[in-house]
Formats: sequence, C-alpha cells, structure tokens
Amino acid sequence: MRMPSADTLIARVPLLWRALSAMLLLSGGLLALVESRASILRSGTEVRLKTVPVDPRDLFRGDYVVLAYPISTVDGGPGVSYRRGDQVYVTLAPDAEGFARATRVDKARPSTGSVVIAGRVLSTGACALNDAGVADCASGSRRLRIAYGLESYFVPQGAGRAIETTARTRIEVVAAISGAGEAAIKRLLIDGKLVYAEPPY
Repeated sequence: MRMPSADTLIARVPLLWRALSAMLLLSGGLLALVESRASILRSGTEVRLKTVPVDPRDLFRGDYVVLAYPISTVDGGPGVSYRRGDQVYVTLAPDAEGFARATRVDKARPSTGSVVIAGRVLSTGACALNDAGVADCASGSRRLRIAYGLESYFVPQGAGRAIETTARTRIEVVAAISGAGEAAIKRLLIDGKLVYAEPPY
C-alpha cells in the first residue's frame, strides 16, 4: 500500500485552516523574537557605555543613530589569534566614572561572576582609540575591532535632530546585557539627561 504524499495530505486540509496555521506560526515566531529582546531589557544587567565620535558622514542615517564605543576596540592579548567573524566574549568592569571598560577578551565565555558581553570580530589590526575617539597607532595595531549589536539605534522619525547635532562625547548609552552576553540598548542620554528609552515591548 502506497503512503500518500505530503502534498496530498496538505491538499486535504481546507484552505482556511492552512492559512490560519501559517498565520499562527508566523505570529508565534514574531512574538518569540520580541520576547527575546524584551527579556534582555527587563532582566539584563545594566551597564553605562561612553560613546566616541564617528565619521560625521555616518553620524545619522535616516532614523538610525550610528554609535561607537571605547569597548569596540580591545586588546586581543598575547598568544591568541583571532579572525574576522570570530565570536568573542568581552569582560567588562566599571571605570572611575562608572562607565564600562573592557578588561579582557576570550573565545569561550568565561565562568566568572563579572559582566560579559558577546561580540563578533570585525577586524584584527585596529589601533587603540584615544579619549577623543581618534585612532592612535603609537602602541601598535594588534587590537580587535568588535561589534556587539549596539552600533546603531533607531529613533522615531524626525526626532533625531537633537542627536544629530550633539557631539558624541556628550552621549551616553545604558545597555542591558543578558546572562548569555546578548546586549540591547535600553536608554540614550545626552549630558546625563534621558533622551530616549526603549519600551519594554
């Protein structure tokens, strides 16, 4: 006895039920995505991130603000080789002003009680950034440039003028980091004053 094909079985289900099933499946996937981000914002560890200047041409792209951070350029350490695209885990600790700074980078997630953010290596020959956000190659160019998914921030249409005209050194980001190292921007501040806050959903 021949088993009916999958197409034959699907054809037996009324079109309305097939459409409803597809809609439920897509809605479930979308809700899972939203809940994943919401859980980071809701229960993630908050860290303050200082921003550094970026190329003015990249300052504001439509409704997205382009951001860069001192923790985006990290010393890879001796004896470990990294390649572009590698997943890395950067351990953070607060500096004297309370901003997060990178203390070490690892290929595997460390089992310390510290805050660890996951990122991906963009390049392996970067120079360090000085306080003005300018590349300083005097100490060599063996640093890693790392992306954490915090490099662009959506703002409501037409509401980004305040950010567009503000020096990057005055902008501060409060990010939430999950136990797995995933990060999301929670709040954007200028001169310590709240400009935008992410809704929980």
